Amino acid sequence: MPLDPFFAERLRTHRRYLLRQAWRSVTSAVAERMPRMPRSPAAEGVPGTAPAPSPAPAKPGGKRPLTPRERHRKAALAWDRQELRTVGTPGPGIATSEHVVPVAGYPDVRVRVYRPSTLAEGEPAPACLVFGGGAFRIGGIDYPTADAACRRRAEASGVVLIAVDYSLAPEHRYPTQIEQAYAAWEWLHDEAATLGIDPDRVGISGSSAGGNIAAVLTLMNRDRARLPVAVQILEVPVTDLTGRFIDLRATYALGIPAFIALRELVSVARTYLGDRSRAHESYASPMRADSLADLPPAVILTAEYDPLRADGAAYAAKLRRAGGEASATRYLGVTHDTPIFVGALPAARRWEAEVVAALRRI
Repeated sequence: MPLDPFFAERLRTHRRYLLRQAWRSVTSAVAERMPRMPRSPAAEGVPGTAPAPSPAPAKPGGKRPLTPRERHRKAALAWDRQELRTVGTPGPGIATSEHVVPVAGYPDVRVRVYRPSTLAEGEPAPACLVFGGGAFRIGGIDYPTADAACRRRAEASGVVLIAVDYSLAPEHRYPTQIEQAYAAWEWLHDEAATLGIDPDRVGISGSSAGGNIAAVLTLMNRDRARLPVAVQILEVPVTDLTGRFIDLRATYALGIPAFIALRELVSVARTYLGDRSRAHESYASPMRADSLADLPPAVILTAEYDPLRADGAAYAAKLRRAGGEASATRYLGVTHDTPIFVGALPAARRWEAEVVAALRRI
């Protein structure tokens, strides 16, 4: 199906971004290989020579300049805020609470609990642990579109959503994020009575990189605690960080050269894992698990113009071969970030309705 006209200008902007990133990567690599010119004695501050230039004055207030990664995250947050205003839908003002969960051997993790207004007083409620996307290196529960989505979905489904603000790479690499996920999973069950949650009616959900973490968490739960999981909801998940299932036909159809798409995907895996050989571990790439038996029912959503579309479809097929229940829906004419656009794109609203329907199964 042709790409939805909604994405036309966005595609042009995305192509320019990827080309700029590729060009910067090439020029940086060339600069690193060029021989360095010897510095002059003056530049080295040798006595008897002209003095070296004074350092640039500090910014007012003594604030240090942002690093490139900090600038990138700041720009991503600003972009996300603009997306919610222009093509998103704000969430309802439901009750929320925040908690800090200790994680043995790793940084503590913050979680935010979203309580629908329709919950019956004193009756334990179903719940779902939620992991947002962002290529493991941006995003979080404070991003406006992520917060709004949790609010909308909690209210529409009647399910308590617990969003996990896992640490970002490369400052914190694998397995930090999955250990934080597992700690949040155990905390949810330990605090179920306090949170007003029914521990026998809990699901796990994730999008993109968060879909990877959600799928891994179901494996960790099976291997460790075997607590009940009602459903796993995986939106445009990356399930194999080796790149085996990357479908470059999707990017070719968008006019994005294969080498640029591959460079970006390799960069994501390297940033998260550090050592890319770890992509073969099942807790990094759940597709690589020896067995997917005894896992919860899966609802998997993918997009036609997304190089990760085969990751989701192949994972659903492997779950079925292992005797599990799994559905996989591919939305035609849309891209990886479709769920954000609920204020402007009918397919995004239908996508969210399918997620809400899956939450109601809990």
